[in-house]
Amino acid sequence: MTYSPYAFFGAALLGLSQLAYAAQPATIRVDYMHSGNAAAEQYALERVLVEPLPWPGNMNQAIDNSNLGNNKVEVTDLTTGKLLYSRGFSTVFGEWRSTDEASKISRGFQESVRFPKPEHPVKVSLFKRDANNAFVPSWSVDVDTDAQDVIRKQGPAPAKPIPIHVSGASVDKVDLLILGDGYTAAQMSKFKADATRLSKHLFEVSPFKEHAKDFNVWAMAVPTQESGVSRPSTGIHHASALGTRYDIFGSERYVLTTDNRALRDIAQYAPYEFIEILVNNETYGGGGIFGQFSTAAAKSDWSNYLFVHEFGHHFAGLADEYYTSPVAYQPSATKIEPWEPNATALLDPANLKWKDKVATDTPIPTTWPKQAYDEHAKTYQKIRAELRAKNRPESEMSTLFKEDLAFSKKLFSEAKFEHVTGAFEGANYESNGYFRPAMQCIMFDRSDKFCDVCSAGVEKVIQMYSTPGNNSK
Repeated sequence: MTYSPYAFFGAALLGLSQLAYAAQPATIRVDYMHSGNAAAEQYALERVLVEPLPWPGNMNQAIDNSNLGNNKVEVTDLTTGKLLYSRGFSTVFGEWRSTDEASKISRGFQESVRFPKPEHPVKVSLFKRDANNAFVPSWSVDVDTDAQDVIRKQGPAPAKPIPIHVSGASVDKVDLLILGDGYTAAQMSKFKADATRLSKHLFEVSPFKEHAKDFNVWAMAVPTQESGVSRPSTGIHHASALGTRYDIFGSERYVLTTDNRALRDIAQYAPYEFIEILVNNETYGGGGIFGQFSTAAAKSDWSNYLFVHEFGHHFAGLADEYYTSPVAYQPSATKIEPWEPNATALLDPANLKWKDKVATDTPIPTTWPKQAYDEHAKTYQKIRAELRAKNRPESEMSTLFKEDLAFSKKLFSEAKFEHVTGAFEGANYESNGYFRPAMQCIMFDRSDKFCDVCSAGVEKVIQMYSTPGNNSK
């Protein structure tokens, strides 16, 4: 029996604005290759597809004015030049390009952009940030979505989507798709339970808590033969449809998939604007690429934190605020103002990007017990590296994380500006020269709250994808 995604979603929505969803244009996907190294990059068109489901987004909110992302796509009418659609995003290639390996070899990465089907041929243009963080053209291609070589028909879905949290028609909601990797056929009930548990936790954290009715959550997993995903640093290699694995860019805790085509070919059978991949592993790990996807280890003791923290990267373009953990990225030669809403180079203290949230009597930069924190971090990171080198049980790593968080909470509780929004030095993987808005936040350590600035960044994106006041649930 052939599975029909249209019939499934019609039933799942229980009559909620079905006609509005059915009237949506088709979803177009342009797959292309992005290759190069630290010094140069190239693009090449692979294919254009019509995805199985209609466009999930609100056509009245097709233009992105957020200024988020390392890249941006614009779709313009080929004849009139009218802007039809735009979105900011970042890429795995962009992250890899900042690693040491990119100065030695070239690599190619699959990428995609999706947009509602236009009535006429269009120009699809990609932009990237220049040395001043301004968007400049990087590549364009003319696309006729009615051309003969456009793929219009595809096979049945490889897995059945599961409704986890349905608030209304996709056109009015943020659609989050939770994909599973490393779950066997016998573990499908576990995957559903993990997806339900972690999405429930997401809506217990502000500001997602206050906007739960603005979201739909779907879940889908293609079964694997073995439980868990690959972790090459320990000699574990498992096959899966998504190809998610640990040790990305040589970082033992970094979890991504570099098989974009596989990811999109599976995800296209559910309505989505955002994706989080749950890996059926205990080892602490995750990752998040703005506008692409995020990942989290579902069996980790810290899965709740990982799910929310990594989704913060993917969903709202939030920067990592920590700086003591080893990463694969090379430090920037010059300090420029980051595009991320929660990090600043403080080049102009009088015009701090979040100054509307800073009290007039708060010093900028804002003092905090950085020296004591840094001294503790040296010992903590040494122990952490030893545990991984010896491949010690994950319970020992979890205990270390709990002790580290307890130290931070006690240290910060005695600080004058603990609950103040300011500019605290140490962010964006660097100890000096970059500043974060608060002493403590989900994006800084394993605490359980977003700071005011990160919360505002999350709400900004929610508003871009949902229709205010249209809460059907």
